[in-house]
Amino acid sequence: MYALGLGLGLDPSDPEELTFVYEEGQKVLPTQAVVLAHPGFWMRDLDTGIDWVRLVAGEFDLTLTAPLPPGGTVTGHSKVIDVFDKGEGRGAVVQSQRILTDKESGKEIATIRQSTFCRGDGGFGGPARQQPKPHQVPDRAPDLICELPTSTQGALLYRLSGDLNPLHADPAVAIKAGFPKPILHGLATFGVAGHALLKVLCDYQPERFRRIGARFTAPVFPGEILRTEIWQDEEGVASFQVRCIDRDVVAVGHGYLEYDT
Repeated sequence: MYALGLGLGLDPSDPEELTFVYEEGQKVLPTQAVVLAHPGFWMRDLDTGIDWVRLVAGEFDLTLTAPLPPGGTVTGHSKVIDVFDKGEGRGAVVQSQRILTDKESGKEIATIRQSTFCRGDGGFGGPARQQPKPHQVPDRAPDLICELPTSTQGALLYRLSGDLNPLHADPAVAIKAGFPKPILHGLATFGVAGHALLKVLCDYQPERFRRIGARFTAPVFPGEILRTEIWQDEEGVASFQVRCIDRDVVAVGHGYLEYDT
């Protein structure tokens, strides 16, 4: 279901994509770790006091210590690690972390760190601090590109992997949040980028993924074609960004990948 939400299988005759959506010879996309043992949409809980309608994804970092198996049970330990007040009318940033472990062996599988931009929640106080500067992609033409389509049903499919924020399904909620229609999940766009990098740099071998991270810079609408622009920085290290082709907008920037060559 996760892979279908990212658009894999739109061409059912593609043998590489088929291995991620068909049980025969099943492979697992490395970025599927982001939906495993997810704590749910806890920011919608009224006790948090967060304006959940105006939440958007900020930054994301996934470190893999082992390939994801096609079957098994994982546990996740989630916690909030920091909160930044950007000021009255400027919102706030909540940073969280989730560690995934294999339930049977107890071995760590992945560490997930993310920031969520709470657009309606600034001005509560706290010391003035600056967030770390994001990774910078090279100021030159990309070395490689990979264009992948998304499905017009992409957000409706992706939400079945656990992110049930109505912003991605309900037109009324999307309009209230300031968008003309439901947007694709930020982590779905992140997953499309992961698919592109897996295809271009890792020959569809998930075990070669080590770490991937990026910052979300603009919304994506289901059905858009996404171009992942890739720079090969050094052996086993690459930078990337994701561009919505029709609107010529960078939706994911400051991306980095570490992988086995």
